[in-house]
Amino acid sequence: MPRANRFILPGHVWHITHRCHQREFLLKFSRDRTTYLHWLFEARKRFGICVLNYVVTSNHVHLLVLDKGQGEIAQSMQLVAGRTAQQYNTRKRRQGAYWQDRYHATAIETGEHLHRCLVYVDLNMVRAGAVTHPDQWEHGGYREIQSPRNRYRIIDMAELSRLCGFSQVAVFQEEHRNWVNTALRENLTTQDETWTRSI
Repeated sequence: MPRANRFILPGHVWHITHRCHQREFLLKFSRDRTTYLHWLFEARKRFGICVLNYVVTSNHVHLLVLDKGQGEIAQSMQLVAGRTAQQYNTRKRRQGAYWQDRYHATAIETGEHLHRCLVYVDLNMVRAGAVTHPDQWEHGGYREIQSPRNRYRIIDMAELSRLCGFSQVAVFQEEHRNWVNTALRENLTTQDETWTRSI
């Protein structure tokens, strides 16, 4: 299988997916998913990566990020993936690859296209059958979007709202809830390769 292309165009929104080696459930424990998010928060502090949404599942990760052209995505992914793998392998006395090759990046247009990708990421664990609503998954961005934390915030709410076409965060949050609830009501939770096709 050829390696995924990681050519990132500045100023674009990217949907990044990264899978564990051979799709193993190396993130099945809450502490490991929390570790990943800890390092994602550190990447935001160190490199200024602009995170718009995320979900950490048991064997893969989805990230929505805005590239600002400072090399922050590559630096952040190296830090987060490397430290998560290192801590897991050390704790488990494990050797070998933790991640399945490179991460995949798909360009996302702002506006309606971004709205749909945002909801697709939110509904990941609903599709997996782990929860019935994204609010029930602790390691997903839906909770943070709807109830932003004062500390350890990962998502850039002002940038996310702007890219989705809203000048006020509160208005965006209400619409975001509506998009997710509509998708659940209309059973729009099937997997769609459009959002994970690498470029």
